[in-house]
Amino acid sequence: MAAHAATLDALPFATAVVEPVSGRLVHSNRRFEHDWRRQARLPLCDHLPALIHPDDRRLLDDLLHCAAHEHSQPVSLRVPLAAGGEKWALVDHSHWSAHLTGGLPLLLVQLADITAQKQREAEVSTREIRWNSALISSVSGVWDHHYAIGVKYYSPTWRLLRGLTEDDPLPASKEEWLKRLHPDDVDYTLHAMERQEAGDPAYQMFLYRERHADGHWVWIECRGACVERAPDGRPLRVIGTDTDVTDRIEAEHGRAQMARRLEIALTLSGVGVFEADLVTGKVYWDDRVYEMYGLSPGEEIRVGETWESFLHPEDRPRILAAVTADRDADRRFSDEYRIVLRDGSERVIRSCTVTYTDQDGHQKMVGANWDITRDVMLQRELDRARRMAEARNEELEAARSSIEYNAMHDYLTDLPNRRYLDAMMAREAAHCAREGSALGVLHIDLDRFKQINDTLGHGAGDAILKHAASVLRRLARAEQFVARIGGDEFVLLAPFTGSPRKLSALADRLVRALSEPVLHEGRECRVGASIGIAWMTGGEIDARQLLLNADMALYRAKKGGRNRYEFYSAATHEELVLAKRTADDILQGIETRQFFPVYQLQFDAGSLDICGAETLARWQHPRQGLLMPDAFLSIAEDIGALSIIDDLILEKALEDHARLTELGLVLPKLSANVSYRRLLDPGLIRKLRKQSVAPGLLSFELLESTFLDNCDDQVMRNLTQLKRLGIDIEIDDFGTGHASIVSLLQLSPNTLKIDRQLIRLLPQSAEQRRLVGSIIEIGKSLNIRVAAEGVETMEHARILRELGCDVLQGFALARPLPFNELVTFMRSGGWRETCC
Repeated sequence: MAAHAATLDALPFATAVVEPVSGRLVHSNRRFEHDWRRQARLPLCDHLPALIHPDDRRLLDDLLHCAAHEHSQPVSLRVPLAAGGEKWALVDHSHWSAHLTGGLPLLLVQLADITAQKQREAEVSTREIRWNSALISSVSGVWDHHYAIGVKYYSPTWRLLRGLTEDDPLPASKEEWLKRLHPDDVDYTLHAMERQEAGDPAYQMFLYRERHADGHWVWIECRGACVERAPDGRPLRVIGTDTDVTDRIEAEHGRAQMARRLEIALTLSGVGVFEADLVTGKVYWDDRVYEMYGLSPGEEIRVGETWESFLHPEDRPRILAAVTADRDADRRFSDEYRIVLRDGSERVIRSCTVTYTDQDGHQKMVGANWDITRDVMLQRELDRARRMAEARNEELEAARSSIEYNAMHDYLTDLPNRRYLDAMMAREAAHCAREGSALGVLHIDLDRFKQINDTLGHGAGDAILKHAASVLRRLARAEQFVARIGGDEFVLLAPFTGSPRKLSALADRLVRALSEPVLHEGRECRVGASIGIAWMTGGEIDARQLLLNADMALYRAKKGGRNRYEFYSAATHEELVLAKRTADDILQGIETRQFFPVYQLQFDAGSLDICGAETLARWQHPRQGLLMPDAFLSIAEDIGALSIIDDLILEKALEDHARLTELGLVLPKLSANVSYRRLLDPGLIRKLRKQSVAPGLLSFELLESTFLDNCDDQVMRNLTQLKRLGIDIEIDDFGTGHASIVSLLQLSPNTLKIDRQLIRLLPQSAEQRRLVGSIIEIGKSLNIRVAAEGVETMEHARILRELGCDVLQGFALARPLPFNELVTFMRSGGWRETCC
């Protein structure tokens, strides 16, 4: 070994001879000693593994073990340094010839310093990680059009802002992509892309709208530049970013709208706005302030001079002192003062001013001025009139009495109001406590009043209220008290002794009298009355609870069918508790999607082909099981949840229809009931547009009783928009409402559905057949399709077919079916065997 030491020392590489497996150093050359052993943290070690970083020794052990049998690849290892830090070594080896080592199996190991290379790799890796992280976290999507090699790259963020996943296909061509752009932006976008690739600085950034995967429009801010061109100037590579700036654009629109509203509000109110920088002396007056002070817009305004010169001499000392004091104390200045214009006329100004310090440290004063000259003059006139009135004691007393009367009476019916009622109840309760008598309360609510008010207008509603007040006055006895407490609600106080049956007789008279027709402008209007009755005796009377009990009884009367009365009882209270619980369950059911549709199929009267289905709501209650609409619809309407349930049912029905189509089953039309209240919803059309309903698929069934000859303008606007969306209109329960032919022509529905009450007696009644035949003839003459519901027997179906009816619906053909049963029924075609 010693004979070869000189040869090893002459090598330009750090070289050592080590034993396989153990790694003991047999010999090392000077380069090894200088570059590695002396600099190592353990310079005196006699085993190569001791020099290596503990985390890398396993790699060296594998090298030494494998080297005894076969050649292995070089490895990169770390060597801790005595001065701190570490160096990287690329370790390679070869077998030392046995005849050179006296027959001992040794390894020749060479170490090359690759620290600089490792540092460069780490720097490159860090930059790459930093770049990738920036791309991932950025809200901008990167795109790279490399026309030279025909490759286009789009980053994950680019896809994400369009609602696309990595697996979603991209448009196959520019033409396909252009179809996703907003129609108003296509030409501009093509021009902007062309100018951007040409290097036009004005188009390095441009905006356009593109449809998101879920259907809404996204504002895209496109920034790009050509980074490589062909010798002839053609773009070879264009790189850029896309950013979703929808929120920014909408915020800018919102700010612009807010600014317009503020400007309009200031214009309408006549308020002028000003701002003064007390450091720089710059002053801003808007046009209204210039106008108040009779100056031309743009005339120079100087702090401490211009405004002060207009102050009335009598007001100047007071106002200037107040401004100074409030500014020094950092208080808001608010006062009224006179100004003298240059033409000598006077005006009265109300001013409100605050002082603040801006971000530059400048003290500024900002405020608003109102020209209240007219108000002051009016106030002066009022003061003069008041002084004249005070001189007339008798007239003043009469005015005071009138004011007191108006404060205690309803302006429309001249009945006592709620304030008067509270005072009277307290007085009657005290009287009953002294006398041991009882006090009855009748809470009266007019039935169908809102419908008349909505359809015939407030004039008709006011006439009904005056008529009801007149009836109550006429039927109330001298000791009884009648009040209107708001809307269409009245209260009658009835002190009594003996049996409360007296209250029943009184309620009977009221119900009969209020049910009589009222003539208004040649039109006969009918309302009814629901009455809740409660009573207490002697010292137990609690006025507030007595009114509450009567209100609960009224609720039960209205639930029981209206035009009737109910006495308060424990059961009434329990019923209200149950209604509250049901309302809570409805809201919970909406959240957990417990409501679902069932479908009653409709059949072509001639061919018996399925031509549609009416969607009917069902509730799968977690405790009570399957509930029909009569168990929840009225309460849902009371709490304003009916439209939400309608939306859920419609959404699920459209999903089911899509599933039927996938199964190869044809259901040409879906129909759903819609209430008058829902047609008053100004957001109805917006909600339906989100559903993306195919034209001709959906129809809305409207109760004929909804469509009196006068409809709210919002209803007619919504009906017009429904038709534009391709949604058909059907009149449900036709023949039992009050619609005229004129209103039918105005509405122009697609279908009339004859009410089941007219269908039921067709086999037994020739008169009913003539009536139904007339309705069908009316429909055909107006080019309106006629459907019949309540087809309970095949005899019904036969008669209706002979009368020329178009569509049949009823249990004789199919009962309401959930989706799974609907699929089975439609596949079976069994109704033809049953019906034919």
